[in-house]
Amino acid sequence: MDLPLVVGVDGSEATLWAVDWAADEAARRKVPLRLVHASLWERFEGAAPAGLAEKPAEQVMAENIVEAAAQRARRRRPGLPTSTDVLPEDPTSALVRESRNATAVVLGTHGRGGLAELLLGSVSLSVAERASCPVIVLRGSADDRARADEPGLVVLGVKEGAADSAAARFALQEAELRGVPLEAVRAWRAHGHARPDPSAPEDGPAPTHEQQAVEALKTAVHDAPKAVEVYRHAVQGAPRPVLLAASQDADLLVVGARRERGHARLRLGRVARGVLHRSACPVAVVPERP
Repeated sequence: MDLPLVVGVDGSEATLWAVDWAADEAARRKVPLRLVHASLWERFEGAAPAGLAEKPAEQVMAENIVEAAAQRARRRRPGLPTSTDVLPEDPTSALVRESRNATAVVLGTHGRGGLAELLLGSVSLSVAERASCPVIVLRGSADDRARADEPGLVVLGVKEGAADSAAARFALQEAELRGVPLEAVRAWRAHGHARPDPSAPEDGPAPTHEQQAVEALKTAVHDAPKAVEVYRHAVQGAPRPVLLAASQDADLLVVGARRERGHARLRLGRVARGVLHRSACPVAVVPERP
């Protein structure tokens, strides 16, 4: 059975944009859409007793939130299998648990600026650090990012150790499903020569950082499907600004995050956190194997 695409909804305009985006993505992937609202109201008020005519106001509000989101998804993508659930727990815990049986988790953000970064940090960063599947955080706006059936570009941020990268596989799959090119980007800085590769011949000059970046790009996308047009860009500069610049013309930016053995959380570095806060397009954080 195909795993659903899960969307966290809270009734805000930002999460309704996420519903639009996720409905398009679920239809493209041919997977169900699952809309989840998590709230701790039941812990404090208790569920409505059986046979009671009136439900608690918080319960009614939660049910209305997910039903409104479901109606929106069905209008946007008629025929898309869509389910809803109201979970009596905090949003982070609920979405992390949902991620264990999901194709991806999609989250909205409330615009840009200082407030947006606080809101992002409260839920989206926590989910991205702990989820078992890719987490897609929607940056940008409804006008330029929650759109359907338009050609675009998928950008992959390539890190060290790019061989057998889950992020690369996810990015290539997204590009193939969308029928758009993939732009693989690797930033490098001119700090002399790279450390020598122990397997390389001892004679000859050590590779430069630029040459090392070029090789990392080749490795990351070496098994790209023939249907996907791939551009490889080794760009001089710091990784965060390089990827933020690439996001300006992208519909999706994909980065990997590695979970260290024995740790539940992924290692989200400054680059991943920076693009999650400031990217001009949606960002997919993909867990890499330890």
